[in-house]
Amino acid sequence: MDPHEVILYPLMTESASLMVEKDNKLIFIVSLKAGKSDIKEAVEKLYEVKVAKTTLLITPQGQKKAFVKLMPEYKASDVAIKLGIL
Repeated sequence: MDPHEVILYPLMTESASLMVEKDNKLIFIVSLKAGKSDIKEAVEKLYEVKVAKTTLLITPQGQKKAFVKLMPEYKASDVAIKLGIL
């Protein structure tokens, strides 16, 4: 899958900003067809970081939310600033 088809948009809420700072995690709304490996690949290609772990969740609205934890040598806050969401 094309990385731009996998990652629909980043999500920034109050709890998401806490995750960026404390857990080094980013949250994205992703395609319903995308799996963990697709999301990991897309994030690594689009944002030039290494992913440690990906967790998925289907929201009550029917969207797929991906919690992407970055490797310790990368800062989620730097990526969030680059995206303009922090």
